[in-house]
Amino acid sequence: MKYVTFNPEIHNANKIATFIYDVDFRTFDKLFSSKEKAISTIEKSLKKDDCIKVIYDGEDLIGMLMFYMDDNKPETHFCSIKLLIVDILDYFVICDIEEGDFYIAGLAVDESHRSKGYGTKVIGEVIEYARKNNYKRVILDADFRNPKARKLYERLGFKVFNKKSFLKRGMYNMEFKLS
Repeated sequence: MKYVTFNPEIHNANKIATFIYDVDFRTFDKLFSSKEKAISTIEKSLKKDDCIKVIYDGEDLIGMLMFYMDDNKPETHFCSIKLLIVDILDYFVICDIEEGDFYIAGLAVDESHRSKGYGTKVIGEVIEYARKNNYKRVILDADFRNPKARKLYERLGFKVFNKKSFLKRGMYNMEFKLS
């Protein structure tokens, strides 16, 4: 697999916006009148970003990985009040990124490539990258309403280290310790 830094001048921004929507569709659906409106707003907010990688298997675009480290934390969206609300809601439920953390903020695999082991492979490669670069742990979130994701992460060696909830939205904060 190949990971390429997202650039809206080169990559399909609508596809990446769709992946971002898919990662947190429950929240976007509560704030936007339609899936299409949410995706359009996300797409307009996208810019070249080292923290968003477009994932290819050969020539096939198979997904998107969004990640942050302790020295490169997520930016707040001021281009849309609804995206700003998403950021505020996230603040109360997602992992706190500490020194030595590699945070997987979002991983999405194209619908036509799901159930082929790509997500597992990406997480394995992230863990290996984090280990080689002396991170202390890989962290991520699993929505309370998505028990399949939590079970997948647990099967890959992640453990719940915290639970956060706010306004009926909640996450299991999970970690894979490297040291």
